[in-house]
Parts: sequence; C-alpha cells; structure tokens
Amino acid sequence: MDIKAKHASVATRIVANLTEQARETIVSDVRIGLGYTAVMLKDNRTGVAFTFRKEAQGGCSVFHGLRPLSGRWSSDLVTLLASDDPIEAAVGLACANALTNVEKVRFQDGDILDHLDLRREDHVGMVGNFGPLVNTLKERARSLTVFERVDKPIGLLRPAEEAEDALPGCQVALITATSIINHTIDKLLEAAGGCREVVVLGASTPLLPDAFCAKNVTLLSGVVVKKPGEVLRVVSEGGGMRLFRPHVHKVCLRVAKL
Repeated sequence: MDIKAKHASVATRIVANLTEQARETIVSDVRIGLGYTAVMLKDNRTGVAFTFRKEAQGGCSVFHGLRPLSGRWSSDLVTLLASDDPIEAAVGLACANALTNVEKVRFQDGDILDHLDLRREDHVGMVGNFGPLVNTLKERARSLTVFERVDKPIGLLRPAEEAEDALPGCQVALITATSIINHTIDKLLEAAGGCREVVVLGASTPLLPDAFCAKNVTLLSGVVVKKPGEVLRVVSEGGGMRLFRPHVHKVCLRVAKL
C-alpha cells in the first residue's frame, strides 16, 4: 500500500474497497427512516446505518441526491458515503453494509464485550453512548468516560468535542460507527492511535477490515441482517436497534495489523 492510500480517510477506503463489487449489484429498496436508513440489494442482502435526522435539510424533502435510488447500481449509492450531507452519507454507508455485512465463517458471534481485551487497570473512552455496555465497563475497567453530543458534562457523559484530547490517555477506545457518516472518525482514530484496543461498533459498522487496518483499529462490531423484510419494516416505522435486534445477528471481526 502506498503512502497516499495508507493515509486515505475511512470513507474513501470503504468506497475504494467496494467499487468493483458494487458495479455488479442492483439496489432493490431504500428506506430513510427517522432512526435508521436501510438499503436492500436485489439478492436481499441488506445493510443499515444511523440517520442523523436532526441534521436533515430541505423541508419535507430531506434527500437531495440521486432519484430514484432503487433500481440503480449499488456503486451509485456507495459513493454517497463521501457526501457532506449526513442523509446522503447514511445511504452510502447502509449500501456498503449491505455489500459487506453478510454471514461468513470468520465472524465471531456475540457482543463486543465477549471479545474485547479489557483489563482492570484500563481507562476506557467511549465515543457514543452505548448504554447497555456502561455498567459492565465500569465494573471491569479502572475508569469509563462517555463522549456524547451534550452541551455540558452530565454524569459519565462529556461533550463529544473533548474526545480527541482524552483518547490519547486511554488504553481502550470504543468509537461509534456513526462517526463515519459525519466524517469525524479519522480524527478520533488518530487520537486513539496509542490505545491497545480500538473498536468501531454499532449497527452502522461496515465489517470491512481493509478499510480500517491502516487506522489502528483492532475490532469491528456490527450486525448481519437475517430478516431483511422485518428490518425494512422497522426502519420505515421509525424504529431502531432495540426493535430490529431479533432480526439481526450481532458479530465481531478482529482486524489484522499491517
């Protein structure tokens, strides 16, 4: 890998890794829900990504890109991941996840806590408030700080803007995959470069190690959609992970270092 490729953004690396495959696959359905966005391919492979609904622009029409979306080559949608519009970028990431997040033997079943190398002396920084993980992380680590979109500190929560300064002092960094959509992930991964474990997690995570192997990421934790129709229904009805959890398979993938 040349220097230019090594220092390319995560979004750029995702698109580059999927372009050839995406040129051979047709999109059959797209749902931009209030909680999540979903893309289903003609062969029923389906991916999801978080919808930044508060950042939606344009009144009653919040998507300003290609129309129609269904019936296009998936390469047209994947490239939207580079967009500065978070609604377009979510469509791009959901399409990338439809292409990559499929059942494979190499995936490890289960939640991130089943596979994370977490030690009693660790300081943990979590970007994004993954509530179900909080109590266990507090019990198993020396400290936990959660960085979220808040104006001022609230309990464990600190403003997201503080993450870049705090992550260099952590041994474990858990970073939400929604940071791929708003293009903050690259600076966060740079800040977490000295961490022993760097995890990208959440339903939006593309299980594509080649996009992260040059970025100090050690683990990916995402979902594989088992029942596409049910997930599309939940997304259309404004639901999120809690509601489509029965219809997805939570998996982890360790990323080999370069």
